[in-house]
Amino acid sequence: MAELGWFWRIPLTMMVALLLVAHGVPSDPAQGNKVLVEKVRQLMDWTKKSGAITMSNTTMFHRFVLEPPINYSMMVMFTVLHELRQCVMCKHAAKEFQILANSWQHCRTFSNKVFFAMVDYDTSPEAFQTIRVVSVPNFLHFSAKGKFTSDDVYNFEERGIIAEQMAKWVAERTNIHIRIRRPMNDHHLFLLGTILMLSSGLVYLLKRKGEFIFDKTLWAILAVSLVAVMTSGQMWTHINRAPYAQRSPRTGHVHYIHRMADSQFVAETYIVALFHVGVSLGMVFLDKAATSRMNVVKRKTLCVIGMCLVVILFSWLLSLFRFKERAYPYSFLMD
Repeated sequence: MAELGWFWRIPLTMMVALLLVAHGVPSDPAQGNKVLVEKVRQLMDWTKKSGAITMSNTTMFHRFVLEPPINYSMMVMFTVLHELRQCVMCKHAAKEFQILANSWQHCRTFSNKVFFAMVDYDTSPEAFQTIRVVSVPNFLHFSAKGKFTSDDVYNFEERGIIAEQMAKWVAERTNIHIRIRRPMNDHHLFLLGTILMLSSGLVYLLKRKGEFIFDKTLWAILAVSLVAVMTSGQMWTHINRAPYAQRSPRTGHVHYIHRMADSQFVAETYIVALFHVGVSLGMVFLDKAATSRMNVVKRKTLCVIGMCLVVILFSWLLSLFRFKERAYPYSFLMD
């Protein structure tokens, strides 16, 4: 049934291909070069001002996207952003598309070979009718070669509406690689806070004149932290440039846990690492309760806390694994 979702792309592909062929090539090469230079200059000016160009009317769309001469690629997002439309996914897609356009604008390899544009139904309904776009958000690639295939339609149902995935699509269609630069958010603040804490701890340890080298507790904490980071999948997400989270294109809800067994979000690795640290801390409490010389009340308290941490968090780890790997048969306390 997954292949049925591509049926609507067939008439769209044929319509765009026919439009590109119908516009033809200017008969006067000199006049065509003059028009091309003016179009590229205008597009560069708009890109430097806003990143993603807003096609404010249908005439503008036809001139810069469909009508030759064209020696650049256009990545066009079709959307509806008016508040009354209440398209939550359109707003999220526009944000990610703008991040992609801004990243290209500040890229070292920035050139006039590719441009990003948005077409809103409320300002350019004729553009939607011309291309036969029937759903939003939608992303199309208009090549400088004037050819259009089904691969020029971005399949966000499989890839997701994420700037990093869009950048991969752009690289596939244009051979231009864009490194995504996101604005400061909670994720970056968390990393910044972690770096500051580690730096402060390092300064404190250095003041102790090397005594920390022989501190067994410190090395145990560092070892557990390293193991928690590695087993959580942090390196995998870093290598694959996985997104922090993903918003569902159907419901608009943000998912922090990836449904696929071989994929992870950055937020998911933090959750897994936290669970592993909690289980390790519970084991430490149980060890202290069994070996320390504290009074009975404190030892019982540590024992209860340790048991709760180990049992509950280990159960959550199994539940998370079962969520990603449906065939896994074992569970503990929670399903």
